[in-house]
Amino acid sequence: MAEFSWDVRSPLDRALAVEGYGAHGDAGVTLTEIRNFDLIQVMARRGKAAEMAKAAKGRFSVAVPETPKAIGTRDATLIWSGPDQFFVLSQGGKHGIGALGQAFAQSASLSDQSHARVLISISGAKARAMLAKLSSIDLHPGVFAVGAAAATSMDHTSVTLWRGDDGSNGEAVFNVLVFATFAESLWHTMLDSAAEYGVVIGHSEDLA
Repeated sequence: MAEFSWDVRSPLDRALAVEGYGAHGDAGVTLTEIRNFDLIQVMARRGKAAEMAKAAKGRFSVAVPETPKAIGTRDATLIWSGPDQFFVLSQGGKHGIGALGQAFAQSASLSDQSHARVLISISGAKARAMLAKLSSIDLHPGVFAVGAAAATSMDHTSVTLWRGDDGSNGEAVFNVLVFATFAESLWHTMLDSAAEYGVVIGHSEDLA
């Protein structure tokens, strides 16, 4: 029997070949794919939301997000994904599905989304202007502050959007989780939406 070896490839491998896009000069938008992360969806079982929240507090030492927001811990980010459910975004396997199974065994169901989603970081002076073309979410800094999150859609594609910590230059940084099967299509839509501002394609990097 022939032996097969499988190369793990990002759904954006072909799309990332572009080094720059759109208007010349100082680019207003930077798009970067973030790789090598663990993403576990935690969903409370019927009548177990309070118990799940207690288990999460014991595991992460912070209250689970009960409204649309993202909460950073020492080694993970908890991102609201719907009523009585949230994502655990981390790296290195410490909060992978095997590690979390015992903590939530009595209160929640877990779904490993690590290879089902693509994570895109969006920054730059024109990041909000680009995102405003694709989403109905009000991204004004007075409304969508650091840590704000939303389960929404972009160009008819379901995504989870949240605002991370500002960059070292003080500019806002937005993060988008999208299903892998729609990632390349959404990436090209982002490129086209940002073309008038100029786009820099950041080198793909691991989750910090």
